[in-house]
Amino acid sequence: MRKIFTTLLAVLLLGPFVSAQSIQIVLGPDEIGQNQLWTITVTVQNERLRSFDNFPDIEGFTKGGQSTSSQTNIVNGQISSSQSVIMNYIPQRQGVIPVPAFKMKINDQVISSSGKRVTVGAPVQSRQRDPFRSFFDRDDPFSTAPTEYIDIKEDAFLAVTTSKEEVYVGEGFSTVLGFYVAEDNKAPLYWHQLSKQVTEILKKIKPANCWEENFNIENIEGERITIQGKTYTRYKIYQATFYPLNSEPVTFPSVPLEMIKYKVAKNPSFFGQNRQEDFKTFYSKPKTVKVKELPPHPLSRQVAVGEYRLDEKISSTALQTGKSFSYDFTIAGEGNISAISKPELNNSAIFDYYEPNIRQNINRSGNRVTGSKTFSYFIVPKEPGEYSLGKDFKWIFFSPSKKKYDTLNAKAEVVVSGESLKNEVIESADPGSFYDRISLADNTLMATADDRWLKYTVNVLILLILATSAYLIFKK
Repeated sequence: MRKIFTTLLAVLLLGPFVSAQSIQIVLGPDEIGQNQLWTITVTVQNERLRSFDNFPDIEGFTKGGQSTSSQTNIVNGQISSSQSVIMNYIPQRQGVIPVPAFKMKINDQVISSSGKRVTVGAPVQSRQRDPFRSFFDRDDPFSTAPTEYIDIKEDAFLAVTTSKEEVYVGEGFSTVLGFYVAEDNKAPLYWHQLSKQVTEILKKIKPANCWEENFNIENIEGERITIQGKTYTRYKIYQATFYPLNSEPVTFPSVPLEMIKYKVAKNPSFFGQNRQEDFKTFYSKPKTVKVKELPPHPLSRQVAVGEYRLDEKISSTALQTGKSFSYDFTIAGEGNISAISKPELNNSAIFDYYEPNIRQNINRSGNRVTGSKTFSYFIVPKEPGEYSLGKDFKWIFFSPSKKKYDTLNAKAEVVVSGESLKNEVIESADPGSFYDRISLADNTLMATADDRWLKYTVNVLILLILATSAYLIFKK
């Protein structure tokens, strides 16, 4: 009977919080003593408290400072979080103080409060003098014995897992840092300063010799998985796909995660404190992924690694010399999309190629990074005829699944009509042959400006020398 009553009471007490809005303003009690604080609390459920307006000024109260709190709970595999900021108000007098209706902008949403009337009475006595407090604060109201707490063994662990144990240089592998809680776990566990801890963990866990594609986990949500026939709820704390930049092994060190773990009363009572806060630190095991070199190839240090296909788009296949057309060379698939480079085009007597515009799209979903990279070219044909763009547009990559190099060749074919333009550039830039310009050249010797200045300078020096010599002769 006691268990049924306790369960019903818990449902009644917790019900309002389960159905609470995601953002809410909670006003303090209707009645307080003059020596007590009255509060306005802003609470955000399952979301980060990013911004909020100033709390209202209330005539009859003085602001007494604000405090903040945050909490993330795991209860029976369900996760919930909340962040709150609390403004304390000090009453200036006794009597009824009206709190007008007001609005606050919280996380870019305008939240309204209808206000209320607060009755401020005489100062209340210290709570230690409350004759009922000693009764209800006991672990067992009918016993004076101290409460004994026991530590329930948790069935949970922290782990770093990778999708592959060995990869090629440039080949991606997914990495997850997760906290696993068994379905039959009985130990009460809660997050503790998770954001701060994750920041420190990532400083240690991210390998320096890899390109990272971060999945940017904002909300930690549980997902049911089975490990060796046992059901767990996994909470992904961090997830990324890494692409090794060299053949050095990728190592993930052991990292700690501190959780709040409660000890429970050995003989729980209805009115007593039935649990005691404690802390438990979980450590992940070190993890290493081996990296091997790509097979020998002239471009082994340059090619992208992944599984790719080619998509093409051309504005027209019937062309005229001198008139440009557009051509999209799109590389799509799974791999390090950011590292995909443009096709290497050689000088062509048939086409003029201009630098492409580049468009990139990356999707991070599940344990895969997929996407596409499009190179949009403007091309001007110079010679009439029938041509395949595959002669110039080729892109080499390495396929880990096939364990060999592969090439994407353009399939587009065009028909060019019109006059040949390959000699136009030469004719427009040719100033005539050397012999043709001989008859136009002037073979008269002419002094330059520098030559004339030199002549004047020498004459002046000669005159100075003669004048000095004459002066010395006459003086003697």
